[in-house]
Amino acid sequence: MISQQLIEIANKQPYPLLFATISGAHLYGFPSPDSDYDLRGVHILPVKEVVGLDSGRETIEVAELQGNLELDLVTHDVKKFFAMLLKKNGYVLEQLYSPLIVHTTPEHEELKAIARQCITRHHVHHYLGFAQTQWQLFSKQNPPKVKPLLYIYRVLLTGIHLMQTGEIEANLVKLNEIFKFPYLSELIACKLAGVEKVVLPEIDLVFHQREYERLYSELQAASQNSSLPETPSCKNELNDLLIRLRMQFI
Repeated sequence: MISQQLIEIANKQPYPLLFATISGAHLYGFPSPDSDYDLRGVHILPVKEVVGLDSGRETIEVAELQGNLELDLVTHDVKKFFAMLLKKNGYVLEQLYSPLIVHTTPEHEELKAIARQCITRHHVHHYLGFAQTQWQLFSKQNPPKVKPLLYIYRVLLTGIHLMQTGEIEANLVKLNEIFKFPYLSELIACKLAGVEKVVLPEIDLVFHQREYERLYSELQAASQNSSLPETPSCKNELNDLLIRLRMQFI
C-alpha cells in the first residue's frame, strides 16, 4: 500500500511527473522498520526551460524528514532519463518497472512498452559492477552488516534473471521463489526485523564469499548465453514520445 503522504509529496513537485515509483529496500523486499523511502521518477520540463537561456532543472534531489517519514527523492527530466535508458543502466530500468507506483500516467505505460527494446545483454556490466562494489564494502566491515550482503545477492540474482528472461525483477523475496536459496530467507528475516544497519555477529564469511563468486560467474555465463540483443532498438520511439511529452507543456 502506497501511503497518502508519498502521493502528496509527488503531487507537490515543481514540474509535471511522467511517473514516480519507490526504489531501494522497499522495492528489493527487505526494508527495515526504520528504512527511508527512495522515491524515483521522471519530470517534464516545459519547452521554454529547454530552449531558453535559463535552463530548467535536469535533476531534482530532495532529502528530508517529513514527520515520521524519511525521504530520498530524485527525479530526472524526461530527456535525460530517456538517454539513460539507451545506456546499460539497470537503475533506470528498475525505477521504470517498479510495481510500487506512487504516480503514473498513460505515457508511463507507453514508455514501459517501448523500453523493453532498451534491454540488452550488456546490462550485465551494471550488475557485475554493482555486485563487485558491494562485496568490497561488505568484506571490509567489522562486524559485517546484513544490508550490503543482501544487496550483493539481490543484484546478482536480478542480473541473472534479466539475462535469462529479459524481465526486470528487483524484489529479492520474489527472486528467491525462483532460485530457492534457504540462507536468503534467514538474511531477509533478519533485515526485516532489525534496524537499517543491523550487524551479523555470527556468519560464515567463507560460505558467502564462495556463493558470491559462484553467482558472479553464473551471471557472466548467463550474459554469454543470453538471447538479448546487443544494442537498443527504440531510439526513434523514445524520440517521438519525448517530443509529444514536451509539446504538452509549451
